Amino acid sequence: MKKFLFNRFDKDTLKKKVLSDTRERRVISFYRYVNIENPLEFRNLLYDSFEDLGILGRIYLANEGINAQFSIPIENVENLRSFVDSVPELNNIYFNDAVEDKKESFIKLAIKVRKKIVADGLDDSQFDPSNVGTHLSPLEFHNALEEEGVIVVDLRNNYESEVGHFENAILPDVGTFREELPLVEKILENDKDKKILLYCTGGIRCEKASAYLKYKGFEKVHQLRGGIINYAKVVQDNGLQSKFKGKNFVFDDRLGERITDDVLTVCYTCGKPSDRHANCANLGCHVLIVQCESCSESLLGCCSEECKNIVSLPEEEQKRLRQEQRKQQKYPTHHLTRKLVGK
Repeated sequence: MKKFLFNRFDKDTLKKKVLSDTRERRVISFYRYVNIENPLEFRNLLYDSFEDLGILGRIYLANEGINAQFSIPIENVENLRSFVDSVPELNNIYFNDAVEDKKESFIKLAIKVRKKIVADGLDDSQFDPSNVGTHLSPLEFHNALEEEGVIVVDLRNNYESEVGHFENAILPDVGTFREELPLVEKILENDKDKKILLYCTGGIRCEKASAYLKYKGFEKVHQLRGGIINYAKVVQDNGLQSKFKGKNFVFDDRLGERITDDVLTVCYTCGKPSDRHANCANLGCHVLIVQCESCSESLLGCCSEECKNIVSLPEEEQKRLRQEQRKQQKYPTHHLTRKLVGK
């Protein structure tokens, strides 16, 4: 029987399959910058084995390495460890366990080959990407935050950092990582001799950013090993008060892990305190917003009255409008701003 190395089911069918599976699942992420000579061949090797292990998630491969976020039945975690350790490029790779394990975090397995595992916009031939900053354990990072004169930099996008971040961190107001590095360099241009503490979700963006900053002449670059995900678990296990406040945005169906009860942002629609992320229900828009439950209910899961009116139309009419938008490359005007209402 032929085995398919790709998903063949629609979203609703996939979600029903996940929710009907009685097995508990663990959400794990890992990454590694390592030379992969044939990413497509490597992709097929992983898909075959990962599917057998019941893994659901999103894995990116490139010549420069691997970046993976996924869930797996807990009973198969040891088998996964045995498999990855048998692959030279993945041997002894660090598993970063999520703070929360929700069964519906991922509903399918997608392994994609890309030019880069993180879109950083950098020309790696100009510097040494392996010359990274000093890795700090979560406890070391926690203590370093107390040091006088340290500079803390959030290397995530604005929609991630607004709902949760470390106290007193610099939060670059950009929507992509490729925009962030030049801005961070400019913000810190007069602080090349100071101790810099970098952090991101799981650590992968810090790897490239720390090497880039060292290349640009920054002398004391440090990064949080395992990112916010690792920090939250270690702080909790050690009974410490978290210096990260709010929610940790994650790139799966959860859209966030609650770290502390602090709510740091507001509903884009009404302006009341909220840190609930959602994508607009109008598929022709699908913009990511912060929106409270009340506004979501009144707008039918949409970001605006304009989009609410569209999702109220028959499905065929909605499809026609989306096709028209694509042809004209025309999108709702609120796409031009990150917030509909702001703080």
